[in-house]
Amino acid sequence: MTAAKHSTADSDYIDHGRKVLAIEQAAIAALTSAINEDFARACAIMMTCKGRVVVTGMGKSGHIGGKIAATLASTGTPAFFVHPGEASHGDLGMITAQDVVIAISNSGETHEVLAILPVIKRLGVPLIALTGKPDSTLATLADVHVSVAVAEEACPLGLAPTASTTATLVMGDALAVALLNERGFTANDFALSHPGGSLGKRLLLRVSDIMHTGERVPKVGADAIVTDALMEISRKGLGMTTIVDEQDQLLGLFTDGDLRRILDQRVDIHHTAIANTMTTQCVTARPEMLAAEALKLMETRKINGLIVVDGNKKVVGAFNMHDLLRAGVV
Repeated sequence: MTAAKHSTADSDYIDHGRKVLAIEQAAIAALTSAINEDFARACAIMMTCKGRVVVTGMGKSGHIGGKIAATLASTGTPAFFVHPGEASHGDLGMITAQDVVIAISNSGETHEVLAILPVIKRLGVPLIALTGKPDSTLATLADVHVSVAVAEEACPLGLAPTASTTATLVMGDALAVALLNERGFTANDFALSHPGGSLGKRLLLRVSDIMHTGERVPKVGADAIVTDALMEISRKGLGMTTIVDEQDQLLGLFTDGDLRRILDQRVDIHHTAIANTMTTQCVTARPEMLAAEALKLMETRKINGLIVVDGNKKVVGAFNMHDLLRAGVV
């Protein structure tokens, strides 16, 4: 069979799609000049905010505003979105004198946004405007204006917000990340607002949350022979066993891989002491280690399981890759 050829219509679709990307890429690149003193002032206002950042915008700008508010909230800056139309019918009560308002309007003349400015001004709430028109009403009334102007929309009619909404979204990300860095926001902080799903599990789970403990930890004494170790590996199902002294301090480790190695060497497993075949310099984990760190360690060392020890090298747990998979860390 021969490969299907693109029709003329297919070619047109591809050309139009690529032109949109080129226009929006140019719009983003041009934003570099807008990361200036005004941008820094906007960040400083939000950093000193004792309340929350309230984002507002109408239509497509409103959709972008909702995303900006969500990004701010998830990266350490308390924020929420207020629809300007609803704000005029009661929702303005959600804004307090301790807050900061980010108002988004490409034209800077959106009626629903301008209608709520008198109340914002009366409250003395700092106003940050994101517009494409620095001489617009919204821009001139704002305490800080951050430009999101674009040379052209990707829409060939110049009507549908396309490049302008992309530029606004990117500027919102730039503000949020600049604040994140200034706050010293960490992965653990991020996880606290994202406890659900695999992201929260990767960031919040610790080894102590997933490891096997007590009788489920494979152990044999230093006087055991290889067959004793094999039986313990089979009973506990982790593909390994620890070798411990009378105080449960770790002396060594014996794994399925070690078994294959000694069988290749024709070692007599019925009479050979496990102390003569165990690995003494074994990789271990601590209970307080993040599960994600343990996964990275296992991937780096190319091992399928880890023994968990306390500060005195006493064996307190064990786990393998299957446990990480069940916990949703992998």
